[in-house]
Formats: sequence, C-alpha cells, structure tokens
Amino acid sequence: MIRTMIVDDDHLVRLALADILEDTPGISVVAQAADGAEAVRLAAERRLDVVLMDVRMPRMDGIEATSRLLALPDPPKVVVLTTFDVDRYVYDALAAGAVGFLLKDSDPSEIVRAVKVVADGRAMLHPAAARHVVEHCRQTTSRRGSAARSRLDRLTPRETDVLVLLAEGASNAEIAAGLGMRESTVKAHVSRILAALEVGNRVQAALHARDAGLSG
Repeated sequence: MIRTMIVDDDHLVRLALADILEDTPGISVVAQAADGAEAVRLAAERRLDVVLMDVRMPRMDGIEATSRLLALPDPPKVVVLTTFDVDRYVYDALAAGAVGFLLKDSDPSEIVRAVKVVADGRAMLHPAAARHVVEHCRQTTSRRGSAARSRLDRLTPRETDVLVLLAEGASNAEIAAGLGMRESTVKAHVSRILAALEVGNRVQAALHARDAGLSG
C-alpha cells in the first residue's frame, strides 16, 4: 500500500485529489494538509511514501516544505502539483528535492501514475516541465562550453597537448613519455595551464577540458 499525503490550501482540490487516489487500489490517503507547515508536522508524525505538494500556500510554500520533508529521517517522495507556469517553479521544486512535477490539470490517470512511479523510486515530470529542464541544461552546457573554449585560447599548442593527456588521467611521467618531454617541463606546463584556466587543481582542469569538448 502506497501511503500518501495531499498538501493544498484549497479544500476542494484536496477532496478531488483524495477521491482520485482513494479510488485506486494500492494507494491510501493517510493525511491532508492546508499548508507546508502543517505538512511538515504531519509527516514527522506518520510514515508516508508519497506527498502531492501544492506550490503557493500560506505560512510555508511547497518549495520550502519539500526541502524540509526531504530533511526528515525517512523522507517521502514529493510530487509537486501546480496550476502555475511550469518555468517559474520547476527548477526550484527539483532543487528542493521533488522527484515529480505535474500540472493540476493533468489527467487523473497521470496523477495516479505519478504516485506509483515515484513510489517505485523513479522520477516523473510533466512533458512541459521536461522540455524546460532539457532546454535549461542545453543552455547551461552551451554557456559553460563557450566559456571553457574561450579560456583554452590562452594555451599554446603544446600546453593544449598536455591538457588533453591530463584530462585523460595521465600522470606527469606518462605525459612526458607520451609527448617526448622531460617531466620537469610537463610540471611547468601544468602550472601554466592551471593559471591560464584559472583553476586550482588537475581535476578542475580536466573538467574544463571536458566542458570545452577537448576530451570525452
């Protein structure tokens, strides 16, 4: 049995969601809350598997409540439900620890499926939310890659050769052997690379190379 809690400041919404879930074999609504603060209190008093969480509520909103629920010793899975624009809340909800994000106008079968999916340890996003996440990641990766490539322009061709091997995990001795250089020369190149890329260690330099597309 999947033990659920519904959190929403609209009494009618809570009733509607409860009807949907209670009509589903294997799902039980064991608690309802009108705001985030009440949800956190109730969750600390009973075992919950899944919480359906509204976003905008008095006293404590759904984002803050989600973060607090996830800090409990045995936290439930949280599915955020909202009638509002996905782009405003999806990143905050996921960053707070939610593993599901649906609009309230989703088909009842989708809400039931979300409860089952997240209870099984998986994530479920409304298609619009998924598109926003993909686009956000694409833009972030693009910006990071552009900045990384710009810094690589500060390196000489030989330093770039050293960085490629460094990013593959090669030691100074292995780089020296691979490029036909003295190990002391490699050390000097590595120091120069770290300074040029404005990073503090080899791992950060390797990540920089990956962001720039210099390594796999």
